[in-house]
Amino acid sequence: MTGNIYNREAFLNQIAKRLGRSHPKGQAVKPEWKFSPQDKVLKDANSDDLLHVLKEQCKNIHTDFFLTNITRLPETLKDLISQYGGGPIMKWRDSRFAQYGLTRLFENTLPSENQEVYEWDSALGESNINMAEKSNIGITISEITLAESGTAVLFSSKDKGRSVSFLPSKSIIIIPKSSIVPRMTQGARMIREKVKNGEQVASCINFITGPSNSADIEMNLVVGVHGPTKAAYIVVNDI
Repeated sequence: MTGNIYNREAFLNQIAKRLGRSHPKGQAVKPEWKFSPQDKVLKDANSDDLLHVLKEQCKNIHTDFFLTNITRLPETLKDLISQYGGGPIMKWRDSRFAQYGLTRLFENTLPSENQEVYEWDSALGESNINMAEKSNIGITISEITLAESGTAVLFSSKDKGRSVSFLPSKSIIIIPKSSIVPRMTQGARMIREKVKNGEQVASCINFITGPSNSADIEMNLVVGVHGPTKAAYIVVNDI
C-alpha cells in the first residue's frame, strides 16, 4: 500500500515560523565526508573471514554458534532443539524453511515426537502472540547479519511476527552465510538501497544481538532479563 502526503508544505512552514526560520524550498544535500572510517573496518574481509569474526563475537554475546550446510541443517536444528529442551516451537511462515529442507522436520518428525510446532498465521491475530508466549523455542531467519557485533537483522511482516524472536524462552536464528556483512555500515546501506529501488521493506526491522541482557544495575550483567534466556545462530553455508 502506498500512502499519500497532504499539507506537507503548510505543516513545515508552520514549524519553521515557530522556530523563527525560513523554510528551505530545495532538497537537502547529502554531505560528502573527507574521511569515512566506517567503510574501512573489515573492508578486505572475504566471506570466510567474516564468518570467523561472527563466530568469535558470539562468544562475547553469550550466543551458541553452529556451522552447517543445507544437507545437514535439519539434523543440526533437530539436535539443537533437543539440547534446548524441545517444544513447543514457534516459527515464522517463511518459504525459506522449505528451501532449506526443513518441511519434513517441522511437519512430520517433531510432531511425531509429540513436540508441538506452531507457525505464525496472520489470520489468527493475537492468538499468534499467545502461542509465542507459551513456546520454549522461537525460530527465525536473518536477512542481514553483522559480523562485527554479532547482530542478526530480522524483517517482520504479516507472516513473520516479531514476537517469535522475543517471547519464547530460547531463540534460534538461522543465518545464511551469504547474509553476513562486515558491520552496521553495510547493513544500513543495504536497507537504504532497497528503499531507493522501490522494494517493499519491512515496517519493523529488528537488530538482535544474542539473548536479552542488561547491565544497568550496578554494572552487573544479567542475561535473559526481558526476552530469550538463550540464543543460538545456525550458519548455513549457502555460498
